[in-house]
Amino acid sequence: MDELAELSASAGARILARVVQSRPAPEAATLIGQGKVDELAIAVRSHDADVVIFDQDLSPTQQRNLEKALDTKVIDRTQLILDIFASRARTREGRLQVELAQLTYLLPRLTGKGTQMSRLGGGIGTRGPGETQLETDRRRIARRIKKLEDDLEGVRAGRALHRRRRNAVPLATLALAGYTNAGKSTLFNRLTQAGVLADARMFATLDPTVRPLILPSRRRVLLSDTVGFIRNLPTTLVKAFRATLEEVNEAALVLHVVDAASPVAAEHTAHVLKVLAEIGAGGIPQIVVLNKVDCLGADTPDTDALKCRLLGSATGGAGAGLGRAVAVSALTGQGIDRLLAAIDEVLALDPIVRAKLTLDAGDGATLALLHEFGRVLETRYAGHRVVVDAEVPESLRRRLANFG
Repeated sequence: MDELAELSASAGARILARVVQSRPAPEAATLIGQGKVDELAIAVRSHDADVVIFDQDLSPTQQRNLEKALDTKVIDRTQLILDIFASRARTREGRLQVELAQLTYLLPRLTGKGTQMSRLGGGIGTRGPGETQLETDRRRIARRIKKLEDDLEGVRAGRALHRRRRNAVPLATLALAGYTNAGKSTLFNRLTQAGVLADARMFATLDPTVRPLILPSRRRVLLSDTVGFIRNLPTTLVKAFRATLEEVNEAALVLHVVDAASPVAAEHTAHVLKVLAEIGAGGIPQIVVLNKVDCLGADTPDTDALKCRLLGSATGGAGAGLGRAVAVSALTGQGIDRLLAAIDEVLALDPIVRAKLTLDAGDGATLALLHEFGRVLETRYAGHRVVVDAEVPESLRRRLANFG
């Protein structure tokens, strides 16, 4: 409920009251029981509320029944998150992604919108103009969804092209990931002096940003800031933001930012790990960045003890499987030098692996890449294709996975 209140405040709402009900099973028609509906209706009238927000997802029928019973606007958690995303999107890609998610959510909820719409009758000739309008709206939304999907596929292809160009000059890419409001953008600004928006509101960053970063070893890498994750991230958003989330998939290292001052850090970490697994990034090496240690009042916290205390329950004991952890304060700069040194150490572990790649015979750029950064053992030509057997760094093999 605290998280829902924070989401609501991020959307510009002022919280008037909170209502909780425990039930053995949800009510099919209204989610909550009839007595609780009556209680909620009284609270709406007494507080003169404009909207009632449910933490649970509502079916179209439940939403319609609740709006009728409460005589006010009713939205659920998914709709609230979509509204926040719509207000935050700045780039064309972000707007396309949000609109696609909103229309996908709206399409099954068109039925019965507007009491002025006439409905199907019982005899011939009783189909009213409202039903015709409903079908027209459905077709229009379906066409718009198809257009948005095509446009986003173009964005996805463009991102793939940008990644290929970045890979032509092989720089390791690091991705910042973590729960929303964990301090990723503040850390991104601290590391790269990028000046991107850093705000205490949830989902302040939607559009990914990539900036160069110089490590202590003088190596140059790329750092990518991504959208924050959240509990029960709506599936429509995961699908719509696929092009953005692919930036995480392509990373050589994930900087998993955790709010060390949050009392529910373990739960947040578990949700982030779940989303990373869902998008296919669960196997990428991670450094856990325990951010906001300045809020704990410790100048040099015991990182291992802090990690065990915060993240032990997230992975079934002592944060196992999360890799090494570094305690930092992105706001004050505390621990940033240790984080950069840790990145340098982890990226140095790039083992040589055997790879068999099938390329177009005219793909000289990839062949040159293999010869420059790997050891080509055998090359066989077959028509317009060439099969290359080589020993290459693991990071390069992952980048060329499409040729495997």
